[in-house]
Amino acid sequence: MVSPKKVGNQTIVFENGPFIISGHTIAGPMEGQGPLAASFDTILKDTYDGEMSWEKTESKMLENAMREVVKKADILLDSVDYILAGDLLNQIISSNFAARQIGVPFIGLYGACSSMALSMAVGSMLIDGGFGSKVICSASSHHETAERQYRLPTEQGNQRAMYAQWTVTGAGSVLLSDSGTGPRVTTATIGRVIDYGETDVNNMGAAMAPAIADTIINHLNDLKRQPDYYDLIVTGDLGSVGLQLLVKLLVKNNVKVADNFNDCGVMIYNTEQDTHAGGSGCGCSALVMAGHILKEIYQGKFKKVLFIGSGSLHSPTSSLQGETIPAIGHAVSIEV
Repeated sequence: MVSPKKVGNQTIVFENGPFIISGHTIAGPMEGQGPLAASFDTILKDTYDGEMSWEKTESKMLENAMREVVKKADILLDSVDYILAGDLLNQIISSNFAARQIGVPFIGLYGACSSMALSMAVGSMLIDGGFGSKVICSASSHHETAERQYRLPTEQGNQRAMYAQWTVTGAGSVLLSDSGTGPRVTTATIGRVIDYGETDVNNMGAAMAPAIADTIINHLNDLKRQPDYYDLIVTGDLGSVGLQLLVKLLVKNNVKVADNFNDCGVMIYNTEQDTHAGGSGCGCSALVMAGHILKEIYQGKFKKVLFIGSGSLHSPTSSLQGETIPAIGHAVSIEV
């Protein structure tokens, strides 16, 4: 029996879509020098923030983003049913250790850089299904922790490819609720794992673009919508290279691409910051979604937003074994 909430191939339409009643962001110092700095709640003065390691800093950022998003909504932490969170580190230790400090029932998610959109999709399912009334959805990354896990320690000063992206230091949280006012999550399109054979771990935009195109096409087909239904269609962290490839793939599949398309990895840095192809990491879309975009929605600039998180699902082990890079994209629509 097919669920009455399942539409088409991959999309869920929520009967009681949750309200996004608050968002909170904590950004690193470099992100605090970018064009979206005014939309972040807290900007760290340095990449350690008083901790002895970058990994401890990342977990601290995430924990604080979780706690503050609840305070901002003026509710008690005890009233939260679940925390959903993910990050890039092995065994999602940033999320696990942050949840350890808070004590709320925790569901750890790994969608790589799609984790923020994935947490919002799953959190919406929990609320729409009646399994909870309030859910924290979060994600984080840290430039230094990701670099030494996936590539090489930054202290070595290795040359970066011009098409490579800069892992964002930051954490973002949104609080979903079954009651309230403001924007609601109305649909979720769960992505498929897509692999076009890319092997260059520096070129994540190219690896992820086909998966994002697949999710967007299925979302629009499932709901019989055109791209101009949305005021903004924003991808997670394709960067400038991946965004160009996405546009080409969509046009090839007869999707009308207009100026309502953008990418969090392109938005978060200035070209003068020399991040090459832009931002990446779980914290990239978490910061832009829970900060800039959510505030634009609250202020009335956007009424309908399609947010597609992009995830590169490789690991250092798979890359060393010569594997290609699979990718995924998860989408949620947010409407006033």
